[in-house]
Formats: sequence, C-alpha cells, structure tokens
Amino acid sequence: MPIKTQNDLPAKEVLERENIFVVDENRAIHQDIRPLQICILNLMPLKEDTELQLLRALSNTPLQVDVTFMKMSTHISNNTSANHLNKFYNTFEELKENTYDGLIITGAPVEQMEYEEVDYWPELCAVMEWSKENVTSTFHICWGAQAGVYYHFGLNKELLPRKLFGVYEHQISNRKTPLLRGFDDYFYAPHSRHTTVPADKIHACKDLVVLAESDEAGVLLCMTGDGKQIFVMGHLEYDRMTLDQEYKRDLKKGLPIDIPKNYYPGDDCEQKPTLLWRAHSNILYTNWLNYYVYQATPYEWGKIRK
Repeated sequence: MPIKTQNDLPAKEVLERENIFVVDENRAIHQDIRPLQICILNLMPLKEDTELQLLRALSNTPLQVDVTFMKMSTHISNNTSANHLNKFYNTFEELKENTYDGLIITGAPVEQMEYEEVDYWPELCAVMEWSKENVTSTFHICWGAQAGVYYHFGLNKELLPRKLFGVYEHQISNRKTPLLRGFDDYFYAPHSRHTTVPADKIHACKDLVVLAESDEAGVLLCMTGDGKQIFVMGHLEYDRMTLDQEYKRDLKKGLPIDIPKNYYPGDDCEQKPTLLWRAHSNILYTNWLNYYVYQATPYEWGKIRK
C-alpha cells in the first residue's frame, strides 16, 4: 500500500528501506486517487518511534492512505523536538473542520493519573466528541482505549497490583466479526500498563462487544456494534525491541520492573526477543482499514475541506 506522508518525515526513509511503498506529497498531488484520510493523535512521548510503528502497521493493504498527525495544544512534549512537532503536526483547532475516514488515538504514559488530572483531558474529550460526527471509525490504543471507554461509556480503570508487562496469549470470540477475519483461535499481543478496565465491566456494557481477551491480561479487543469505536487495550503496533527498550530504561532508572513475560528466550534479557505478534497486528490494522474505514465511508466523506 502506498502511504502518503510529508516529503521529509524521518520515518519515510526507514519505511523505504523496509520496501514499504511511501508516496510523498509531490507525487501524490499528480495522482487521481481518493486516498483514505487517516488522522493519528499521537500522545506517546517518543513520537517518532510511534509514527514509524503505526505507519508500518498501516502498510499492508492495497489502499492508499493519507496520514495527518495531530498533537494536543494544551500539552508540551519534552521528548520530541519542537521543530519536529511544528513541522509535521497540527493541532485539533487546525484540523477540526475536516472529516476523516479513520482516527487513531494512541496510548500515553499517564495511566496512573486520574483522567481529569491529565493536562490535555478537556482537549482530548473534545476530540472524542468531534469524532462521533467527523470520523468514520476511531481506533483507540492502550491508555487511549481506556480513556475512550471511560469517556463514551463511563467505564473507569483500576490500578493493577503489578505492572502488566510482556506478551500474553489471548483467545478470540465473535469470530464472524470482520475485524477478526484471518485470526487464529489464540494469538499473542504485547501489554505495558499499570491499570486495567475490569473485564466484567466491559462484558456488562450493552454497547460493547468483546472480541478477544486473556485470563492474565483481561480484555484486549472490544468495539461498538457498528465498528465506529474500536478499543485495543494492548500494543499490537509495537516493534520487536520496544518492550526491551522499556525494560532496560526502567532498570537504568532504578524503577521496580519485572522482566517482560513470554518475551526473551529463557527470560535472558541479553537474548534477542521473540516476535510473536506481528502477523496478527498486520491482520488487525488491515481489517480495520478495509471493513470499518474503506467500505464504510462515503467517497466524498474524507476530503479535506480547504
């Protein structure tokens, strides 16, 4: 799939080295194609890493995708250069007059705070409310998923006794749901979080359908019946080394951290981590784009209004 990005986005060079077809702005304007308009609200601290992970995850479909990155104007990012943010990101205020075929709301390292204590919470609520009328389907990830089920359905998170950290096995349900087409009965997904939305609360919510869960990690996938809101409580977009980097970062800081489960061969952190989730990650994002974005959105819908 060709992904359209800004001409000099750093992730573009990495994707091209991986033989992922990336179309820059100059080439895209000469093509008579109506690409899918996808907005990514990137709340992660290392934004360039997340850009690369998500663009890679969106690359396994023949559909052309035009990606726009959104930032919160009410938050100052200390881990990404202001130059990068100013060059490649727009604020909600700048984008709210547009319509989008899809919106991705990422996780954020604020899960141990109450939602209302997060400095950009009112702005995030405005984005989630706006998405109801201006986005065909919204894909929420990790803390973004917890925030989504809290905002839309009032389901609050709870603090876990220990950080859920590692790669966990999940079982699917509702196999006929298009989002799960191509999934095996059991599959693995990474988690890295201190909080959870209890499975019984999600199951009891009449507006949500549970699609995959784990005895250890709880609900991983759930969605509204129409697919307009999709919630992924883990990090299927993660690269092979992402948990490794998080683990060694916390060790260096002297923070209490268990070795990530089902990750290093023999639990030896000097070994190359085992990649267990990439195939199902590709299927998940491809199914979302195909069945809940491309096939559900009107042709005129995702055109950026000038």
